[in-house]
Amino acid sequence: MKLLIDVGNTALKAALSNDGNITSCNLASVAWDQISEVIYACVGNSEQLDTLLNHAMAQNIPSYEASVSKQLESLTCAYSQYQNLGIDRWLAIIAAYKLWPQQDCIIVDTGTATTIDVLNAKGQHLGGWIIPGLDLMTQSLTQNTQRVFDDDATPFSCELGINTPNGLKNGALVATVGAIEQAKLHLTNKKPQLILAGGYAKLLQKELPEAIYAAQLVMQGLNFWRELSEK
Repeated sequence: MKLLIDVGNTALKAALSNDGNITSCNLASVAWDQISEVIYACVGNSEQLDTLLNHAMAQNIPSYEASVSKQLESLTCAYSQYQNLGIDRWLAIIAAYKLWPQQDCIIVDTGTATTIDVLNAKGQHLGGWIIPGLDLMTQSLTQNTQRVFDDDATPFSCELGINTPNGLKNGALVATVGAIEQAKLHLTNKKPQLILAGGYAKLLQKELPEAIYAAQLVMQGLNFWRELSEK
């Protein structure tokens, strides 16, 4: 069994991979005697990760840090300086490449930032965008303008705003949905597979019902990265 760890901008997440089946796990109750290896991705420093890796090392459990490469199997990265692509984006792209083979895909991961990546049916990553996440988008306006304000009771919606809080939140959602729709223009197939992950994925799915919600997309990418790296 493999322990998968994803260190994001704001949180550390963990999952177990047992013959390809991915399940979230509580690190406090990990059965270390059943772990064969640790596979992790990290976009920042994490003392908790350091502690886990030291614990694995003490028990002679190998650890592998996922990295971006120009090519992995027949998957290619659009970035000429591929090392600058965020590892979380690369892992989501790998997962899409393996789970929806030979399909045009748009991969959307909604966290602190929202990332949108375009992958064609040949396995070519065409590039993507990084935009503020929904919360960051609204917070940047409330913190940097005098008369724009928000409230916790107002939900996100694609309706036209009729007061300041829903004008703010709905604008953020519409901007995000619009960016996803714009991504379709970069593919010959105008009905690609839309894949949503991250904290606001289910909200976006309400506006994009044709999309698939992939709760463990990055973890699946970690697992596939390790399999493909071994070849």
